[in-house]
Amino acid sequence: MILAVVGGKGGVGKSTVSLNVADALDGVVVDADLGMADLPYGPGPDLHDVLADRADVIEAVRECSGADTGPEVDVLPCGRTLAGARAADPTALVRALERVDEHYGPVVVDCPAGMAADAGLPLYAAESCLLVTTPDGVAVPDALRTRALARVLDAGVERVVLNRARDPPVERVERTLGAPVTVVPEHEAVDRARTDGLSVIAAAPESVPAERFREIGAALQ
Repeated sequence: MILAVVGGKGGVGKSTVSLNVADALDGVVVDADLGMADLPYGPGPDLHDVLADRADVIEAVRECSGADTGPEVDVLPCGRTLAGARAADPTALVRALERVDEHYGPVVVDCPAGMAADAGLPLYAAESCLLVTTPDGVAVPDALRTRALARVLDAGVERVVLNRARDPPVERVERTLGAPVTVVPEHEAVDRARTDGLSVIAAAPESVPAERFREIGAALQ
């Protein structure tokens, strides 16, 4: 399964959702934001190297070691340099994702925000997607445009993740975006886990956000 995590605008929490859903699915999370990577990163080849044909995609996956540091999730990170982004061939992304899926199982793709071609490629490869938004009046219309792109590329929206919601307008968002909504509330455990480079499932397994991410994983399975 290749699952794209998409959102109409930046800053809605796609990377946090991607990392935690990959943890819930016991899968690999791929940072496919070639220009604004945000997932945990360490030494070794990355997605820029893979897309520039300098590294094999399977060798670039950082398998979680079960150590006390780092995310409890297998990660295919993306480079942080402008030179790396320029050298990468985005059209090679689809095959790279397919190979990770063949080798590891569930693949969760943290996609770029917006409607550019680099956002469309992961959707083209994906079987379905999660649509991430916050409740504010700017994010939801942008999410609606992203949903339209997902439909064109035949990546059906499995559900909407309403992120950082304090007083969630669940029914309104469900009507607007046409998919079941899971609310992930604003919570200090999420911020703490992000600072430590962990999933909230690993860092605070009894927290409400961790419970919601496990619910999403169960629904997808």
